[in-house]
Amino acid sequence: MAGKPKGIPRSYARQAAVQALYQALVNDEAPEISTLKFITDETSNKMDTKYFSALVAGVTQEADALDVALSDAVDRSLGSIDPVELAILRLATYELMYRPAVPYRVILNEAVELAKDMGGEMGHKYVNGVLDKVVKKVREAEFNAKRK
Repeated sequence: MAGKPKGIPRSYARQAAVQALYQALVNDEAPEISTLKFITDETSNKMDTKYFSALVAGVTQEADALDVALSDAVDRSLGSIDPVELAILRLATYELMYRPAVPYRVILNEAVELAKDMGGEMGHKYVNGVLDKVVKKVREAEFNAKRK
């Protein structure tokens, strides 16, 4: 089980979204079924349930575009990436591509923390490395502005 999010409703939403996406991936079921299970979870009163639902729906609807963006940034096939880390990568890539109001540094930090809590021992380093490549492409202007 994952560690506790920082108490921020969107952090809880991201954690639950990763769990729903992971469950859907490993069980080969529609994420909507998994989503229903997590909406009624004990953390639902702590999380931003609208953001959670939007994340799961967005990752599901934009899966092909997310996988194209990720395939340019990974060193192996997406199918060979640990399912937890793949769910985190897809979620973060979705936010990077479709949630421009959320600063990329927030997205990267949240993804790395999720990988530390939920992924393999060194998974957070892999997630960080992949997302660094993704952010340079999909948020190029914001990335370059922060570097100045």
